[in-house]
Amino acid sequence: MRIGEYASGGISTRNTTLQERPKPPLSPAVPAGVVSDAQQIEIEALLRLGIGKPTIARAATMARHNGTSIERELLANRWVDAESYYAGLARTLRLPFLLQLDPALIHDDQALDTQLADTRSVRLNYADKAMIAIIPEAGRLLALARTIEARPGLAERIIVTTPTAMRDAIWRVGAKRRVKECIGTLFEDKGRFSARIVLSGKQGFIAGAALCALIFAAFSELPLIAIVHLALSLIYMAAILLRACALHHRRGPQPTPQPTERLPVYSVFVALYKEAEVAGQLVAALKQLNWPIAKLDIKLICEADDHATIAALEKQDLGPQFEIVAVPVSHPRTKPKALNYALSAARGEFLVIYDAEDRPHPDQLRAAYASFVAGRDDVACLQAPLIISNVGSSWISAAFALEYAALFRLLLPMLAKHRLPMPLGGTSNHLRVADLKACGGWDPYNVTEDADLGLRLYRLGYRCGVIDCPTYEDAPTKRDVWLNQRTRWFKGWLQTWLVMMRAPGTLVREMGIWPFLVFQVLVGGMLVASLTHPWMVMLILTTASYMMLGFPETATLDALLFLIDVANMLGSYVILLVLGRRAMLRDEKRKVGWRWVALPVYWMMISGAAWRAVFQLHFKPFFWDKTPHLPTSQPVRAASMPLQ
Repeated sequence: MRIGEYASGGISTRNTTLQERPKPPLSPAVPAGVVSDAQQIEIEALLRLGIGKPTIARAATMARHNGTSIERELLANRWVDAESYYAGLARTLRLPFLLQLDPALIHDDQALDTQLADTRSVRLNYADKAMIAIIPEAGRLLALARTIEARPGLAERIIVTTPTAMRDAIWRVGAKRRVKECIGTLFEDKGRFSARIVLSGKQGFIAGAALCALIFAAFSELPLIAIVHLALSLIYMAAILLRACALHHRRGPQPTPQPTERLPVYSVFVALYKEAEVAGQLVAALKQLNWPIAKLDIKLICEADDHATIAALEKQDLGPQFEIVAVPVSHPRTKPKALNYALSAARGEFLVIYDAEDRPHPDQLRAAYASFVAGRDDVACLQAPLIISNVGSSWISAAFALEYAALFRLLLPMLAKHRLPMPLGGTSNHLRVADLKACGGWDPYNVTEDADLGLRLYRLGYRCGVIDCPTYEDAPTKRDVWLNQRTRWFKGWLQTWLVMMRAPGTLVREMGIWPFLVFQVLVGGMLVASLTHPWMVMLILTTASYMMLGFPETATLDALLFLIDVANMLGSYVILLVLGRRAMLRDEKRKVGWRWVALPVYWMMISGAAWRAVFQLHFKPFFWDKTPHLPTSQPVRAASMPLQ
């Protein structure tokens, strides 16, 4: 539209300048005595726009309850059309209205991003003059009209537009700078936390020296191989024992928010890539979130060239709380890079990450907020439990469900209770936005940005907690899909361990000796167990064969190693089964059935994924192997979702 045009179908056809007039009598629907002076001014402006009193009364009630403005409730609940509403405000102020802004007229700088989070005004640089595009507010309309009247010529330099039009233009004009910043900021400002360099020089030297030592040991008479074997076996056993400690964990009662408590703005980030098939399911799940619509900020973050997903989202009935963010094509093409790109636009005090296939419990945001309020100030993140809904679909999904039950309902709560390092899950992480920005956001080069972020927060003095409200998702049911996903996870865990261990002395000082040891057992022990499991199984079978065939008696050290290896192998299966079943509900156990007998095969698959990750770490360290998702065949009704 050209400057000076008005959108058709405005709220009001009145062509009067807004002036201070005697207050119109309020209808019975807007009770006197409960409306503040600010709301009274807002109501008068809205009445002059032709909005009905019952609609204003309903919005005023919600505004008082939610701590928002009447205008915000009208727009958020779509009781007025945004384009017609702002066109009406422009008409009332006798200002031109633009439905779209030309990005070429906007000068880009870093300060421009503040308008993505709090959209108010932007400068437009025309060839002959500069103008200001504004988003007027009903509550300040009278003051704005007075300012325009008091300053001759000001009206000729102001244009009214919509928040959507202004954000669209700002996203486009700052795209190249923003994507460069989201990729490079962590590496440039806090390089010791970045996985962009896979191995530091010192780590490369140590790895090479260790490999040479192993080769030498293999051809020497010294028992170095046996010593290495013993060390790895003990680390393996420590990882099992740490998980066994979770068997004794007991959760306390979780805090709940008061019904009358005013809630802050909450941002919801979902990074999507090739997810057109689950777009409808995702939007439906997010619409069920029990949070005031006027205080929801949902960002659906897509790759700019993923036209199918963007088109599928645009077909949904997206309310004003939703915004589709297109990330310019760039490498690495990872989820954390996409999240970083949108971070500067987060309007919320708190932020949660979901995946495209997630179905979060409707009350999850309220549970997280209640825990943040009741908890310590240094708790920067809360992890919600992930529950597998397609437990009975295959033996792979059954084993996956056992893993998730053990991890999210026992192990992580135990670590959180004792304020120990906690690698986060890849979804349903609730974060304080200020703390997230202070620690540098996500690492775009780490393919398990969740684990990396949880451990980095701990290094910087923050802590992570857990809540009970779950998120439901489906596990892979096919071997190839599972293998690609698990390979990426192991590659990311390797990246995280290498980043953390660049300066072990510094890490001990930052974390403390006990948390440092827990980190080594938790992440390092898991990597050792997964990589050495096939080797230990082979050694057990070989040694057992020797014993059965009557070969000469083995040495004491060999016999000790044999017993430790047997304990580790059996412990791997038993601890996964016992922890998982202890955490599961009766219906989940029934769906698992006898599929747990395949756990030895599942463990060999885990080892295969771990070794595959080692090779990928060298040849394509930042490659994100996309996990395909389909709409769930196991819908979970909100009313039946258990609070664990």
